[in-house]
Amino acid sequence: MGQRGNRVEQKINIRLTFIALLVVVTITAANILVFYNLFRTQITSNLKMNARLLMETEVFQREYDALGEDPEKLSSSSLSKLKTGDVRLTWIAEDGTVLFDNDAGASGLANHLDRPEIQEAMTEGEGESIRSSQTLGMDTYYYALKLENGTVLRVSTQAHAIAGVFFRSMPIVAVIALLILGLCIVIGHALSRQIIQPIEKMAEDIDKPTSEPPYKELEPFAEKIRTQHENLLEAVKTRQDFTANVSHELKTPLTAISGYAELIENGLADPESEKHIAQQIRANADRLQQIINDTIQLSKLDHGETDRTNEEFDLYKTASECCRNLTVSAEKSDIILTCDGRPAVIWGDEELIKEMIENLVQNSIRYNNSGGYVRVSVRREDGHAVLSVRDNGLGIPKEKQSRVFERFYRVDKSRSRNSGGTGLGLAIVKHIAEIHNADIELDSTPGIGTEISVRFPEMSRD
Repeated sequence: MGQRGNRVEQKINIRLTFIALLVVVTITAANILVFYNLFRTQITSNLKMNARLLMETEVFQREYDALGEDPEKLSSSSLSKLKTGDVRLTWIAEDGTVLFDNDAGASGLANHLDRPEIQEAMTEGEGESIRSSQTLGMDTYYYALKLENGTVLRVSTQAHAIAGVFFRSMPIVAVIALLILGLCIVIGHALSRQIIQPIEKMAEDIDKPTSEPPYKELEPFAEKIRTQHENLLEAVKTRQDFTANVSHELKTPLTAISGYAELIENGLADPESEKHIAQQIRANADRLQQIINDTIQLSKLDHGETDRTNEEFDLYKTASECCRNLTVSAEKSDIILTCDGRPAVIWGDEELIKEMIENLVQNSIRYNNSGGYVRVSVRREDGHAVLSVRDNGLGIPKEKQSRVFERFYRVDKSRSRNSGGTGLGLAIVKHIAEIHNADIELDSTPGIGTEISVRFPEMSRD
Protein backbone atom coordinates (compact mmCIF):
# COMPACT_ATOMS: atom_id res chain seq x y z
CA MET A 1 0.00 0.00 0.00
CA GLY A 2 2.98 2.30 0.67
CA GLN A 3 4.26 2.22 -2.93
CA ARG A 4 0.74 2.68 -4.25
CA GLY A 5 0.27 5.61 -1.89
CA ASN A 6 3.51 7.17 -3.13
CA ARG A 7 2.33 6.86 -6.73
CA VAL A 8 -0.94 8.53 -5.82
CA GLU A 9 0.95 11.33 -4.06
CA GLN A 10 3.13 11.83 -7.14
CA LYS A 11 0.05 12.04 -9.36
CA ILE A 12 -1.54 14.58 -7.03
CA ASN A 13 1.67 16.66 -6.93
CA ILE A 14 2.05 16.59 -10.71
CA ARG A 15 -1.56 17.63 -11.23
CA LEU A 16 -1.37 20.40 -8.63
CA THR A 17 1.83 21.65 -10.25
CA PHE A 18 0.24 21.58 -13.70
CA ILE A 19 -2.82 23.42 -12.38
CA ALA A 20 -0.62 26.02 -10.71
CA LEU A 21 1.39 26.54 -13.90
CA LEU A 22 -1.79 26.84 -15.92
CA VAL A 23 -3.19 29.37 -13.44
CA VAL A 24 -0.01 31.45 -13.51
CA VAL A 25 0.10 31.55 -17.32
CA THR A 26 -3.64 32.26 -17.59
CA ILE A 27 -3.61 35.04 -14.98
CA THR A 28 -0.48 36.57 -16.50
CA ALA A 29 -1.98 36.58 -19.99
CA ALA A 30 -5.27 37.97 -18.67
CA ASN A 31 -3.48 40.72 -16.72
CA ILE A 32 -1.38 41.68 -19.74
CA LEU A 33 -4.51 41.91 -21.91
CA VAL A 34 -6.40 43.93 -19.29
CA PHE A 35 -3.57 46.34 -18.54
CA TYR A 36 -2.63 46.67 -22.21
CA ASN A 37 -6.20 47.67 -23.03
CA LEU A 38 -6.11 50.18 -20.18
CA PHE A 39 -2.75 51.41 -21.48
CA ARG A 40 -4.15 51.88 -24.98
CA THR A 41 -7.14 53.75 -23.60
CA GLN A 42 -4.86 56.00 -21.56
CA ILE A 43 -2.65 56.78 -24.57
CA THR A 44 -5.66 57.70 -26.70
CA SER A 45 -7.04 59.84 -23.89
CA ASN A 46 -3.71 61.68 -23.53
CA LEU A 47 -3.53 62.32 -27.29
CA LYS A 48 -7.06 63.75 -27.25
CA MET A 49 -6.19 66.01 -24.36
CA ASN A 50 -2.99 67.24 -26.07
CA ALA A 51 -4.83 67.95 -29.31
CA ARG A 52 -7.57 69.92 -27.60
CA LEU A 53 -5.06 71.92 -25.54
CA LEU A 54 -3.15 72.78 -28.70
CA MET A 55 -6.38 73.77 -30.42
CA GLU A 56 -7.38 76.03 -27.51
CA THR A 57 -4.11 77.97 -27.82
CA GLU A 58 -5.41 79.23 -31.19
CA VAL A 59 -1.87 79.14 -32.52
CA PHE A 60 -3.00 77.14 -35.52
CA GLN A 61 -5.73 79.66 -36.29
CA ARG A 62 -3.22 82.53 -36.19
CA GLU A 63 -0.75 80.65 -38.34
CA TYR A 64 -3.52 79.72 -40.77
CA ASP A 65 -4.54 83.39 -41.05
CA ALA A 66 -0.91 84.41 -41.61
CA LEU A 67 -0.23 81.59 -44.02
CA GLY A 68 -2.11 82.93 -46.98
CA GLU A 69 -0.96 81.31 -50.17
CA ASP A 70 2.62 80.52 -49.07
CA PRO A 71 3.05 77.29 -46.92
CA GLU A 72 6.78 77.99 -46.69
CA LYS A 73 6.07 80.71 -44.17
CA LEU A 74 5.57 77.90 -41.56
CA SER A 75 9.22 76.95 -41.63
CA SER A 76 10.18 79.77 -39.35
CA SER A 77 6.86 80.14 -37.61
CA SER A 78 6.15 79.72 -33.93
CA LEU A 79 4.85 76.14 -34.60
CA SER A 80 8.39 74.88 -34.84
CA LYS A 81 8.98 76.11 -31.31
CA LEU A 82 6.15 74.07 -29.76
CA LYS A 83 7.31 71.62 -27.05
CA THR A 84 5.29 68.44 -27.42
CA GLY A 85 7.67 65.89 -25.87
CA ASP A 86 7.28 62.43 -27.40
CA VAL A 87 4.11 63.42 -29.19
CA ARG A 88 4.44 63.98 -32.92
CA LEU A 89 2.46 66.89 -34.26
CA THR A 90 1.15 67.07 -37.84
CA TRP A 91 -1.04 69.82 -39.34
CA ILE A 92 -2.91 68.91 -42.52
CA ALA A 93 -4.77 71.17 -44.93
CA GLU A 94 -8.28 70.40 -46.22
CA ASP A 95 -6.86 68.88 -49.39
CA GLY A 96 -4.53 66.53 -47.45
CA THR A 97 -1.37 68.57 -47.87
CA VAL A 98 0.88 68.47 -44.84
CA LEU A 99 1.32 72.04 -43.62
CA PHE A 100 3.55 71.22 -40.68
CA ASP A 101 5.20 68.21 -39.02
CA ASN A 102 7.49 68.61 -36.02
CA ASP A 103 9.25 65.29 -36.75
CA ALA A 104 9.92 65.73 -40.45
CA GLY A 105 9.81 68.50 -43.01
CA ALA A 106 6.32 69.07 -44.31
CA SER A 107 7.53 69.32 -47.90
CA GLY A 108 8.89 65.79 -47.86
CA LEU A 109 5.62 64.17 -46.67
CA ALA A 110 3.03 62.68 -48.98
CA ASN A 111 -0.59 63.77 -49.07
CA HIS A 112 -2.42 62.53 -45.95
CA LEU A 113 -5.95 62.59 -47.27
CA ASP A 114 -5.98 58.78 -47.58
CA ARG A 115 -5.17 58.22 -43.90
CA PRO A 116 -8.20 56.70 -42.06
CA GLU A 117 -7.95 59.01 -39.04
CA ILE A 118 -7.82 62.08 -41.37
CA GLN A 119 -10.83 60.89 -43.39
CA GLU A 120 -12.78 60.26 -40.19
CA ALA A 121 -11.86 63.70 -38.79
CA MET A 122 -12.92 65.39 -42.04
CA THR A 123 -16.38 63.79 -41.83
CA GLU A 124 -16.95 63.26 -38.10
CA GLY A 125 -14.87 66.05 -36.57
CA GLU A 126 -12.36 63.67 -34.99
CA GLY A 127 -10.80 60.33 -35.78
CA GLU A 128 -8.31 57.82 -34.44
CA SER A 129 -6.42 54.74 -35.57
CA ILE A 130 -3.58 52.43 -34.59
CA ARG A 131 -0.94 51.15 -37.02
CA SER A 132 1.50 48.37 -36.11
CA SER A 133 5.07 47.85 -37.19
CA GLN A 134 5.95 44.12 -37.19
CA THR A 135 9.63 44.94 -37.73
CA LEU A 136 9.99 47.27 -34.76
CA GLY A 137 7.36 45.59 -32.61
CA MET A 138 5.75 48.98 -32.03
CA ASP A 139 2.25 50.41 -32.36
CA THR A 140 1.67 54.01 -33.48
CA TYR A 141 -1.44 55.71 -32.06
CA TYR A 142 -3.02 58.53 -34.08
CA TYR A 143 -5.67 61.06 -33.08
CA ALA A 144 -6.93 63.69 -35.54
CA LEU A 145 -9.07 66.74 -34.66
CA LYS A 146 -10.73 68.99 -37.21
CA LEU A 147 -10.22 72.69 -36.50
CA GLU A 148 -12.72 75.49 -37.14
CA ASN A 149 -10.81 76.64 -40.20
CA GLY A 150 -11.21 73.22 -41.86
CA THR A 151 -7.66 72.01 -41.32
CA VAL A 152 -6.86 68.90 -39.29
CA LEU A 153 -4.55 68.70 -36.32
CA ARG A 154 -3.11 65.19 -35.80
CA VAL A 155 -1.09 64.03 -32.81
CA SER A 156 0.58 60.63 -32.53
CA THR A 157 2.88 58.61 -30.32
CA GLN A 158 4.49 55.17 -30.29
CA ALA A 159 4.24 52.34 -27.74
CA HIS A 160 5.29 48.72 -27.56
CA ALA A 161 2.89 46.23 -29.17
CA ILE A 162 1.21 43.62 -26.96
CA ALA A 163 3.62 40.90 -28.12
CA GLY A 164 6.52 43.10 -27.08
CA VAL A 165 4.91 43.80 -23.73
CA PHE A 166 4.39 40.07 -23.23
CA PHE A 167 7.97 39.10 -24.08
CA ARG A 168 9.39 41.96 -22.01
CA SER A 169 7.42 40.64 -19.02
CA MET A 170 8.46 37.02 -19.53
CA PRO A 171 11.51 37.08 -17.22
CA ILE A 172 9.40 38.39 -14.35
CA VAL A 173 6.63 35.91 -15.15
CA ALA A 174 9.14 33.05 -15.27
CA VAL A 175 10.54 33.94 -11.86
CA ILE A 176 7.06 34.19 -10.37
CA ALA A 177 6.05 30.90 -12.00
CA LEU A 178 9.09 29.09 -10.58
CA LEU A 179 8.39 30.45 -7.10
CA ILE A 180 4.74 29.40 -7.30
CA LEU A 181 5.65 25.98 -8.70
CA GLY A 182 8.07 25.39 -5.86
CA LEU A 183 5.46 26.48 -3.34
CA CYS A 184 2.84 24.21 -4.97
CA ILE A 185 5.18 21.22 -4.83
CA VAL A 186 5.74 21.73 -1.10
CA ILE A 187 2.07 22.39 -0.34
CA GLY A 188 0.93 19.61 -2.71
CA HIS A 189 3.17 17.09 -0.99
CA ALA A 190 1.81 18.07 2.42
CA LEU A 191 -1.81 18.04 1.22
CA SER A 192 -1.45 14.70 -0.59
CA ARG A 193 0.01 13.08 2.50
CA GLN A 194 -2.80 14.53 4.56
CA ILE A 195 -5.33 13.08 2.11
CA ILE A 196 -3.68 9.70 1.46
CA GLN A 197 -2.69 8.68 4.99
CA PRO A 198 -6.28 8.44 6.36
CA ILE A 199 -7.29 6.41 3.28
CA GLU A 200 -4.35 4.04 3.79
CA LYS A 201 -5.40 3.66 7.43
CA MET A 202 -8.96 2.94 6.34
CA ALA A 203 -7.69 0.25 3.94
CA GLU A 204 -5.72 -1.40 6.75
CA ASP A 205 -8.78 -1.39 9.04
CA ILE A 206 -11.29 -2.44 6.36
CA ASP A 207 -11.92 -5.74 8.19
CA LYS A 208 -12.86 -3.97 11.40
CA PRO A 209 -16.61 -3.28 11.50
CA THR A 210 -16.12 -0.39 13.94
CA SER A 211 -13.69 1.53 11.71
CA GLU A 212 -15.06 4.77 10.31
CA PRO A 213 -14.08 6.34 6.95
CA PRO A 214 -11.89 9.44 7.34
CA TYR A 215 -14.18 11.44 5.04
CA LYS A 216 -17.95 11.46 4.94
CA GLU A 217 -17.86 11.25 1.13
CA LEU A 218 -16.07 7.88 1.41
CA GLU A 219 -18.76 6.23 3.55
CA PRO A 220 -20.68 4.66 0.60
CA PHE A 221 -17.39 3.54 -0.96
CA ALA A 222 -16.12 2.05 2.31
CA GLU A 223 -19.43 0.32 2.92
CA LYS A 224 -19.41 -1.19 -0.55
CA ILE A 225 -15.81 -2.38 -0.19
CA ARG A 226 -16.59 -3.85 3.23
CA THR A 227 -19.68 -5.60 1.88
CA GLN A 228 -17.76 -6.98 -1.10
CA HIS A 229 -14.99 -8.14 1.22
CA GLU A 230 -17.48 -9.89 3.49
CA ASN A 231 -19.20 -11.47 0.50
CA LEU A 232 -15.85 -12.66 -0.81
CA LEU A 233 -14.98 -14.23 2.53
CA GLU A 234 -18.42 -15.81 2.68
CA ALA A 235 -18.00 -17.15 -0.86
CA VAL A 236 -14.62 -18.62 0.04
CA LYS A 237 -16.08 -20.24 3.15
CA THR A 238 -19.03 -21.57 1.16
CA ARG A 239 -16.69 -23.01 -1.46
CA GLN A 240 -14.55 -24.63 1.23
CA ASP A 241 -17.64 -26.08 2.94
CA PHE A 242 -18.97 -27.27 -0.39
CA THR A 243 -15.66 -28.99 -1.23
CA ALA A 244 -15.57 -30.64 2.19
CA ASN A 245 -19.21 -31.76 1.88
CA VAL A 246 -18.71 -33.15 -1.63
CA SER A 247 -15.65 -35.07 -0.45
CA HIS A 248 -17.61 -36.46 2.48
CA GLU A 249 -20.61 -37.43 0.34
CA LEU A 250 -18.42 -39.14 -2.25
CA LYS A 251 -16.47 -40.96 0.41
CA THR A 252 -19.45 -43.00 1.65
CA PRO A 253 -20.43 -44.73 -1.63
CA LEU A 254 -16.78 -45.09 -2.67
CA THR A 255 -15.96 -46.78 0.64
CA ALA A 256 -18.91 -49.14 0.21
CA ILE A 257 -17.94 -50.00 -3.38
CA SER A 258 -14.32 -50.54 -2.36
CA GLY A 259 -15.34 -52.75 0.54
CA TYR A 260 -17.63 -54.98 -1.51
CA ALA A 261 -15.03 -55.21 -4.29
CA GLU A 262 -12.41 -56.29 -1.74
CA LEU A 263 -14.71 -59.11 -0.54
CA ILE A 264 -15.02 -60.43 -4.08
CA GLU A 265 -11.28 -59.97 -4.78
CA ASN A 266 -10.29 -61.97 -1.69
CA GLY A 267 -12.86 -64.69 -2.37
CA LEU A 268 -14.69 -63.97 0.87
CA ALA A 269 -18.12 -63.69 -0.79
CA ASP A 270 -20.03 -66.96 -1.09
CA PRO A 271 -22.17 -67.56 -4.19
CA GLU A 272 -25.39 -66.81 -2.29
CA SER A 273 -24.23 -63.31 -1.26
CA GLU A 274 -22.66 -62.32 -4.59
CA LYS A 275 -26.00 -61.10 -5.94
CA HIS A 276 -26.53 -58.92 -2.86
CA ILE A 277 -23.00 -57.55 -3.14
CA ALA A 278 -23.53 -56.76 -6.82
CA GLN A 279 -26.78 -54.97 -5.96
CA GLN A 280 -25.02 -52.87 -3.30
CA ILE A 281 -22.18 -51.99 -5.67
CA ARG A 282 -24.73 -50.98 -8.30
CA ALA A 283 -26.76 -48.94 -5.78
CA ASN A 284 -23.69 -47.09 -4.48
CA ALA A 285 -22.44 -46.49 -8.02
CA ASP A 286 -25.83 -45.01 -8.90
CA ARG A 287 -25.71 -42.84 -5.79
CA LEU A 288 -22.18 -41.74 -6.71
CA GLN A 289 -23.34 -40.84 -10.19
CA GLN A 290 -26.32 -38.90 -8.80
CA ILE A 291 -24.10 -36.90 -6.44
CA ILE A 292 -21.74 -36.04 -9.29
CA ASN A 293 -24.62 -35.04 -11.61
CA ASP A 294 -26.26 -32.85 -8.94
CA THR A 295 -22.93 -31.23 -8.09
CA ILE A 296 -22.22 -30.45 -11.74
CA GLN A 297 -25.75 -29.07 -12.24
CA LEU A 298 -25.49 -26.87 -9.13
CA SER A 299 -22.11 -25.58 -10.28
CA LYS A 300 -23.57 -24.68 -13.67
CA LEU A 301 -26.47 -22.87 -12.02
CA ASP A 302 -24.01 -20.99 -9.80
CA HIS A 303 -22.01 -19.74 -12.76
CA GLY A 304 -24.90 -19.30 -15.21
CA GLU A 305 -23.45 -21.93 -17.55
CA THR A 306 -26.70 -23.80 -18.23
CA ASP A 307 -28.13 -23.59 -21.74
CA ARG A 308 -31.36 -21.71 -21.21
CA THR A 309 -34.26 -21.37 -23.61
CA ASN A 310 -36.83 -18.98 -22.22
CA GLU A 311 -40.33 -19.18 -23.59
CA GLU A 312 -43.97 -19.13 -22.52
CA PHE A 313 -45.34 -22.50 -21.44
CA ASP A 314 -48.15 -23.96 -19.36
CA LEU A 315 -46.91 -24.70 -15.83
CA TYR A 316 -49.84 -27.07 -15.14
CA LYS A 317 -49.07 -29.13 -18.24
CA THR A 318 -45.39 -29.36 -17.26
CA ALA A 319 -46.25 -30.35 -13.67
CA SER A 320 -48.65 -33.05 -14.91
CA GLU A 321 -45.94 -34.51 -17.14
CA CYS A 322 -43.45 -34.61 -14.24
CA CYS A 323 -45.99 -36.41 -12.03
CA ARG A 324 -46.62 -39.05 -14.70
CA ASN A 325 -42.88 -39.66 -14.98
CA LEU A 326 -42.55 -40.10 -11.21
CA THR A 327 -45.61 -42.29 -10.69
CA VAL A 328 -43.55 -45.51 -10.72
CA SER A 329 -41.10 -44.08 -8.17
CA ALA A 330 -44.03 -43.10 -5.91
CA GLU A 331 -45.66 -46.51 -6.19
CA LYS A 332 -42.40 -48.24 -5.21
CA SER A 333 -42.45 -46.22 -1.99
CA ASP A 334 -46.19 -46.86 -1.51
CA ILE A 335 -46.96 -43.15 -2.00
CA ILE A 336 -50.05 -41.79 -3.77
CA LEU A 337 -48.96 -39.04 -6.21
CA THR A 338 -51.62 -36.71 -7.65
CA CYS A 339 -51.60 -33.52 -9.72
CA ASP A 340 -54.44 -31.02 -10.03
CA GLY A 341 -55.03 -27.40 -10.93
CA ARG A 342 -55.66 -25.32 -14.03
CA PRO A 343 -53.59 -23.88 -16.89
CA ALA A 344 -51.15 -21.13 -15.86
CA VAL A 345 -48.70 -19.72 -18.41
CA ILE A 346 -45.28 -18.56 -17.19
CA TRP A 347 -42.10 -17.29 -18.86
CA GLY A 348 -38.93 -19.28 -18.34
CA ASP A 349 -36.86 -22.36 -19.16
CA GLU A 350 -39.21 -25.34 -19.17
CA GLU A 351 -36.41 -27.91 -18.70
CA LEU A 352 -35.17 -26.15 -15.55
CA ILE A 353 -38.74 -25.92 -14.22
CA LYS A 354 -39.16 -29.66 -14.84
CA GLU A 355 -36.00 -30.30 -12.83
CA MET A 356 -37.30 -28.11 -10.02
CA ILE A 357 -40.67 -29.93 -9.89
CA GLU A 358 -39.02 -33.37 -10.00
CA ASN A 359 -36.68 -32.44 -7.13
CA LEU A 360 -39.60 -31.17 -5.03
CA VAL A 361 -41.70 -34.29 -5.70
CA GLN A 362 -38.80 -36.70 -5.12
CA ASN A 363 -38.01 -34.92 -1.86
CA SER A 364 -41.63 -35.32 -0.71
CA ILE A 365 -41.59 -39.02 -1.65
CA ARG A 366 -38.24 -39.57 0.07
CA TYR A 367 -39.31 -37.99 3.38
CA ASN A 368 -42.75 -39.60 3.53
CA ASN A 369 -44.29 -42.59 5.24
CA SER A 370 -45.57 -45.71 3.54
CA GLY A 371 -49.16 -45.13 2.49
CA GLY A 372 -48.73 -41.37 2.43
CA TYR A 373 -49.54 -38.92 -0.35
CA VAL A 374 -47.88 -36.20 -2.41
CA ARG A 375 -50.17 -33.63 -4.00
CA VAL A 376 -48.94 -31.30 -6.75
CA SER A 377 -51.18 -28.38 -7.63
CA VAL A 378 -51.01 -25.38 -9.93
CA ARG A 379 -53.20 -22.31 -9.39
CA ARG A 380 -53.48 -18.59 -10.10
CA GLU A 381 -53.32 -16.07 -7.27
CA ASP A 382 -53.49 -12.31 -7.92
CA GLY A 383 -52.09 -12.76 -11.41
CA HIS A 384 -49.25 -15.03 -10.23
CA ALA A 385 -48.80 -18.68 -11.16
CA VAL A 386 -48.26 -20.76 -8.01
CA LEU A 387 -46.84 -24.30 -7.90
CA SER A 388 -47.46 -26.20 -4.67
CA VAL A 389 -46.09 -29.59 -3.57
CA ARG A 390 -47.68 -30.93 -0.38
CA ASP A 391 -47.13 -34.18 1.51
CA ASN A 392 -48.17 -35.76 4.80
CA GLY A 393 -44.71 -37.02 5.60
CA LEU A 394 -42.26 -36.49 8.43
CA GLY A 395 -42.31 -32.67 8.44
CA ILE A 396 -39.45 -30.35 9.36
CA PRO A 397 -38.80 -28.94 12.84
CA LYS A 398 -39.17 -25.16 12.95
CA GLU A 399 -35.56 -24.57 14.02
CA LYS A 400 -34.30 -26.45 10.93
CA GLN A 401 -36.62 -24.97 8.31
CA SER A 402 -34.29 -22.02 7.50
CA ARG A 403 -31.49 -24.43 6.50
CA VAL A 404 -33.25 -26.98 4.31
CA PHE A 405 -32.23 -25.12 1.12
CA GLU A 406 -28.54 -25.25 2.04
CA ARG A 407 -26.27 -27.59 0.12
CA PHE A 408 -25.90 -31.06 1.63
CA TYR A 409 -28.11 -30.17 4.58
CA ARG A 410 -30.35 -33.02 5.68
CA VAL A 411 -32.98 -33.04 8.36
CA ASP A 412 -32.62 -36.82 8.73
CA LYS A 413 -29.18 -37.78 7.43
CA SER A 414 -29.54 -41.56 7.69
CA ARG A 415 -32.95 -41.66 6.03
CA SER A 416 -31.77 -39.39 3.18
CA ARG A 417 -28.75 -41.53 2.37
CA ASN A 418 -30.74 -44.76 2.57
CA SER A 419 -33.37 -43.33 0.19
CA GLY A 420 -30.74 -42.12 -2.29
CA GLY A 421 -30.85 -38.40 -1.50
CA THR A 422 -27.80 -36.27 -2.20
CA GLY A 423 -28.68 -33.25 -0.05
CA LEU A 424 -28.55 -31.00 -3.12
CA GLY A 425 -32.13 -31.27 -4.38
CA LEU A 426 -33.60 -28.27 -2.52
CA ALA A 427 -30.43 -26.22 -3.18
CA ILE A 428 -31.03 -26.78 -6.91
CA VAL A 429 -34.70 -25.85 -6.45
CA LYS A 430 -33.68 -22.58 -4.78
CA HIS A 431 -31.26 -21.70 -7.60
CA ILE A 432 -33.82 -22.40 -10.33
CA ALA A 433 -36.41 -20.29 -8.49
CA GLU A 434 -33.92 -17.40 -8.22
CA ILE A 435 -33.13 -17.65 -11.93
CA HIS A 436 -36.87 -17.22 -12.66
CA ASN A 437 -37.32 -14.46 -10.02
CA ALA A 438 -39.76 -16.73 -8.17
CA ASP A 439 -40.43 -16.74 -4.41
CA ILE A 440 -40.35 -19.93 -2.32
CA GLU A 441 -42.55 -20.45 0.75
CA LEU A 442 -42.15 -23.34 3.21
CA ASP A 443 -44.86 -24.50 5.57
CA SER A 444 -44.07 -27.59 7.61
CA THR A 445 -45.11 -29.23 10.86
CA PRO A 446 -43.36 -32.31 12.27
CA GLY A 447 -45.60 -35.39 12.08
CA ILE A 448 -48.16 -33.62 9.86
CA GLY A 449 -46.33 -32.83 6.65
CA THR A 450 -44.71 -30.21 4.47
CA GLU A 451 -45.87 -27.85 1.73
CA ILE A 452 -43.45 -25.95 -0.49
CA SER A 453 -44.94 -23.29 -2.78
CA VAL A 454 -43.20 -21.47 -5.62
CA ARG A 455 -44.76 -18.17 -6.71
CA PHE A 456 -43.73 -17.04 -10.20
CA PRO A 457 -43.72 -13.42 -11.47
CA GLU A 458 -46.98 -12.06 -12.83
CA MET A 459 -47.61 -12.57 -16.54
CA SER A 460 -49.52 -10.16 -18.77
CA ARG A 461 -51.61 -13.00 -20.17
CA ASP A 462 -52.43 -16.63 -19.34
